[in-house]
Amino acid sequence: MAVKTHTWVTLWFVLTAPVIFWDVGYCFMRPRSMLGGDLHWIWKPYEIYQNVDFVYGIKALEENSGFTNAQSVLNIVETLMNLAYVYLAHVSSWSPAPLIGFAAATMTLSKTVLYWLQEYYCGFCAIGHNTMSDLIVYWIIPNGLWIVIPSLIVLRLGKDLAASLHIAERAATKTASGKQK
Repeated sequence: MAVKTHTWVTLWFVLTAPVIFWDVGYCFMRPRSMLGGDLHWIWKPYEIYQNVDFVYGIKALEENSGFTNAQSVLNIVETLMNLAYVYLAHVSSWSPAPLIGFAAATMTLSKTVLYWLQEYYCGFCAIGHNTMSDLIVYWIIPNGLWIVIPSLIVLRLGKDLAASLHIAERAATKTASGKQK
């Protein structure tokens, strides 16, 4: 049976990979990637973001916070899984490929929700200093995409997986009852 694919899922996985690897590079190369660092020119937009979200800023670096790089390691795992899904679904036509995509999107969704909950439970310790407009433009909208799109992917691939399991169950029931044609 051919793997059911969805163009929008594949596009999300492929188009976000360079963005995620760029973000990972910024995190792992701190302080050199930060404002004043010799490699900052590669990550120029982070000049704004490191002041919007202190998890990405000087404060977290000086406090030796491990969360920034820990979430970056998970970003690498998720992105490699996203790309594995694309390859396995579109090139290899491996029928379990949607499970890889589902797991990767679930990881992204869970990690992003954790990121938001961390902010809530620490009293908005890394973003609470922002104006509402800066918060919306630089934190809520961009980070919100990483909740909305993975949620939609989880729902879509989850439905596909459930449908495949239902077909397999029906086939197994027919075989067990001797009614296979």
